[in-house]
Amino acid sequence: MTLLSTMFQEAGGSMQEPQEISISFIDLAIKGGWVMIPILLLSFIAIYIFVERYYVITRAGKEDMNFMNRIKDYIYDGKIDAAMALCRSTESPAARMIEKGINRLGRPLNDVNTAIENVGKLEIYKLEKGLPVLATVAGAAPMIGFLGTVIGMIKAFYDMANAGNNIDVSLLSDGIYTALVTTVAGLIVGIVAYFAYNSLVVKVEKVIFKLEATSTEFMDILNEPAK
Repeated sequence: MTLLSTMFQEAGGSMQEPQEISISFIDLAIKGGWVMIPILLLSFIAIYIFVERYYVITRAGKEDMNFMNRIKDYIYDGKIDAAMALCRSTESPAARMIEKGINRLGRPLNDVNTAIENVGKLEIYKLEKGLPVLATVAGAAPMIGFLGTVIGMIKAFYDMANAGNNIDVSLLSDGIYTALVTTVAGLIVGIVAYFAYNSLVVKVEKVIFKLEATSTEFMDILNEPAK
C-alpha cells in the first residue's frame, strides 16, 4: 500500500474514497415522472375512503345492550310511542330497522319482516359506500405502476439507441428510475389499499351479522304471546 500511495503522489494524483450517493424520497418520486401523479392521487383517495368508512362502520357496529330489552318492554306494555321515540333517539342502523318494523305493527308479520329487511339492505348499502372505489384503487395502482415500468424501459432503450456507440450508464438512469420507482409506488399503494379493503369488508360483515340478529330478536318478540 505504501508503494502504491507513493506512485499516486508522484503522478500528481491523490487517493479518494468513493462517495456515498444519497437521494431524498421527494427526489426519488420526481424521478418516477408524471406516472407518479395518478398513483399519488389514488393513494390519497384510498386513505380518505379507509379513514371515513372505518369511522362510519365502527360507529354503526356499536350497540346498546339494553336497547332490545327496552323495546321488548315497551311493546309488551303497549307503549308504542315510547318504543318509536327510543328508536329515533338511537343513532344506529339497527334502531332504524326496528323503527320501520314498529311502524308496520298491526300488519301481517311477513309484511313487517319484509319492511325490516328492506331497511337493512339500505343500511348495508350505505355502509358499503366507497368500498368498490377502494377495491378499484387496489387493482388500478399496480397496473399504473406497470405502465410506468413500460414507459421507463422504452425511454431507456430510446436513449440507448440515440447514444450510438457512446453508451453511458447515466443516459439510461432516467428511464430505469422511472421504471423501478413507478413499479414500487404502484405496488405499495395497491397492497395497502387491498388490505384496507378487506379489513373494511370484515367489519361490514360483523355489522350485518348484528343487524340480522337484531331483526330476528325483534320478530321473536312479535311472535311471543304478550304477558
